[in-house]
Amino acid sequence: MASTNQCVASMARLNLSYSTRRPAISTIPNFLLPSVATPQIRHASGSGGGGMRKRPEKPKKQYKLFRSYDQSEQQKFSLCDAMRYLRAFEVGKPPSGAKYEVHVKLRTEKAGPVVRNRIRFPYPVSSDTRIAVICPEDSPVAAEALQLGAVVAGQESLFESIKNGHFAFNKLICHTESEDALKKANVGKLLGPKGLMPNKRHGTITSDLKKTINDMVGTDEYRERNGVVQLAIGQLGFTPQMVADNLKVVMERMKKDMDAIVDNGHTKHLDEVVLSSTHGPSFSLNGKFNPTEDNVTVEQLQSTM
Repeated sequence: MASTNQCVASMARLNLSYSTRRPAISTIPNFLLPSVATPQIRHASGSGGGGMRKRPEKPKKQYKLFRSYDQSEQQKFSLCDAMRYLRAFEVGKPPSGAKYEVHVKLRTEKAGPVVRNRIRFPYPVSSDTRIAVICPEDSPVAAEALQLGAVVAGQESLFESIKNGHFAFNKLICHTESEDALKKANVGKLLGPKGLMPNKRHGTITSDLKKTINDMVGTDEYRERNGVVQLAIGQLGFTPQMVADNLKVVMERMKKDMDAIVDNGHTKHLDEVVLSSTHGPSFSLNGKFNPTEDNVTVEQLQSTM
């Protein structure tokens, strides 16, 4: 018969073996199982930090030409109809207080040459022409400029006025004697956006002040910006025939400018012509003149303008 000490040792061995033996997981209720966190996988990013790797962005499509749209279903108007509707929006405005404006949209290259020129209308639109002349201070050239009708003539004083944002003029000429001074003055960033920077190619840097000033009086300048040429072609009191004559001159001059650019290997074509007014909406023109309604005549429109 086993002794008491042997029985105690046998019981100790049984308890130890039972405690070290792990029961099957399938026999343990779920709520008693320890929760195990799912390991997070971290990917190296391009910047060296953590987080998910970003997908490379697709490059945006680059357009060589300014974008144009299908106009096959767009409603278009004759010149008389467009002017009649615009006149309704300008009721109560003085005849010289509002203007008809033409917006010519071109099919052209973004980085190509722009259309820019000076034009003389059969019926002048601008009645307020203020010319300034850059020339040596208190010189015979300055005296001549003032005698020809310039509102201001000078060099350093004129540069200082421009830098301070005081523009008492809407047209600017530079005499050839002050061309170097103009370059050193660094005022191009102030004059350029306003279309006032003198340029030899456009005849605003000259030694013949008399001819240049006479050409400027009664003329208007136009310049293409972002594929569009915008220009006032008539006062509110103009008749449809007067606006038509001014518009014809604009389109003929612009077509010659575009043909010269196309001949040099660039793209430049007419896309759309739109007529608007100072306070009115815009109407796309179809190239016709007469009103479309049978009960409205051109003579009636002439008498109401």
